[in-house]
Amino acid sequence: MKLSYEGLKEREAWEKAGVRLPKYDWRAMCERTEEAPVWVHFGAGNIFRGFIAGLHQRLLNEGLADSGIVAAETFDYDIIDRIYEPHDSMTLMVSLCPDGGTQKEVIASIAKGIKADSSDQGQWTALKKIFENPSLQMVSFTITEKGYAIADLQGSLMKVVQEDMEQGPEKARHAMSVVAALMYARYQAGGAPVALVSMDNCSHNGEKLKTSVLAVVKAWRKRELVLREFEDYMEDETRVSFPWTMIDKITPRPAESIEQHLREAGIEDMAPVITSRNTYIAPFVNAEIPQYLVVEDRFPGGRPQLSKAGVYLTTRETVNMTERMKVTTCLNPLHTALAVYGCLLGYTSIAAEMKDEELKKLVEHIGYDEGMPVVTDPGIINPRDFIHEVIDQRLPNPFIPDTPQRIATDTSQKVTIRFGETIKSYMADSELDVKSLTCIPLALAGWLRYLMGVDDEGESMAVSPDPMLTQLQEQLAAVTFGEPDSCRGQLKDILCNPVIFGVNLYEAGLAEKVEAMFLEMIAGPGAVRETLKKYV
Repeated sequence: MKLSYEGLKEREAWEKAGVRLPKYDWRAMCERTEEAPVWVHFGAGNIFRGFIAGLHQRLLNEGLADSGIVAAETFDYDIIDRIYEPHDSMTLMVSLCPDGGTQKEVIASIAKGIKADSSDQGQWTALKKIFENPSLQMVSFTITEKGYAIADLQGSLMKVVQEDMEQGPEKARHAMSVVAALMYARYQAGGAPVALVSMDNCSHNGEKLKTSVLAVVKAWRKRELVLREFEDYMEDETRVSFPWTMIDKITPRPAESIEQHLREAGIEDMAPVITSRNTYIAPFVNAEIPQYLVVEDRFPGGRPQLSKAGVYLTTRETVNMTERMKVTTCLNPLHTALAVYGCLLGYTSIAAEMKDEELKKLVEHIGYDEGMPVVTDPGIINPRDFIHEVIDQRLPNPFIPDTPQRIATDTSQKVTIRFGETIKSYMADSELDVKSLTCIPLALAGWLRYLMGVDDEGESMAVSPDPMLTQLQEQLAAVTFGEPDSCRGQLKDILCNPVIFGVNLYEAGLAEKVEAMFLEMIAGPGAVRETLKKYV
């Protein structure tokens, strides 16, 4: 059996293998998308294929939509060539049950994948044509938080963005410039309304998208590379909206065990590939079953019937509360704490960490005891029910092949939200004492200890990629494992940096606690474990 339009004609074989198939006419869906596109999505990776495209499949299956999604890729064009094209843009979704079982479904709601590459005239013209069509209602994004950044850590514009601003729409290369250029094509074609919807896992994602796109638009306007009225169009949220969202679903890298399972079921060509941009991706997506998408209901040109697919449509305030609940308390900080300590203690599985008495206590204390007092109940999802599901069902699922090494990536970009927001909330609440926090400082100390690249046995350890890694490791260079006295003032420049933590930890009254915990963890082999036992 092959994953493609022709391959699905062996319907009986697929169903015998326990795979659910689309209930709609795929060819008709593709033709309708070509005539009247409704939805474009930037970011052709796993969270899109395994979650968002799956939502739209429900609408197609139930006759609530007749066109599909166009997937646009701005970063890794190999994904289109090596994953989308050979399989007619279809994905085999494998949902991983806590009992070890799987639920398999062919997701065929993506009409086509396209390269958002202004240097490829054919692809660029095709994408512009889609944006020029007034039928387009929404443009969504899962390009990671880094995809919205147009400046470096010093606040200077990235070289590619500066060049985009100077050269204008037709030579756009950065993702935010590409979006601005395509929106200019839409404006010139009549300026029909549309929603630009970030679905990335970051705070105030719609605001980040709007700020970056408008920065490019304003630079072009200043250089008279676009019409003045285009800037007005982009700033008018009755015509172009930037809704906020909260998304939650764990989609780890493709697992070898799942590839083998599919091969044994008779499904061919499921092997993962590593692209020229080092993306590890497969024709299948393996992921947990729980999933949440909360979207601010602001769509000036209409939208698909998302609520019928399980999406929460609500207000910006509710989205913000739900996002804060997840990102600052109920999931993301727990993930980060497990990631850094898991690497230090030699774990390669998040689920295995949850069997570790000290690590389970650590995340329970961070979530239930230290985070919950400053959580606002969003009303649509109960915070205690959510964190209970995370700690007792989702993270311990042994069949989710997720690793602390993956979660530890880009931690410097995450701690300000995942821990800094809770610290700031304590500082702002007259009834709470920020100095009472113990396990959040312990998580921060663990991260700094992790950055040394030495595990708890004193052996060299790989550290996951991070845009601040070189800078942070240079600041820790004088610290020597087994010699606590070597750390005298080495942490000061890090702990006082509000860019990293959201606050100056000295002003918060927590820096000394973090320093003390860090000193305990560099004392020698086994010191990380002993420090955990002491505080949790």
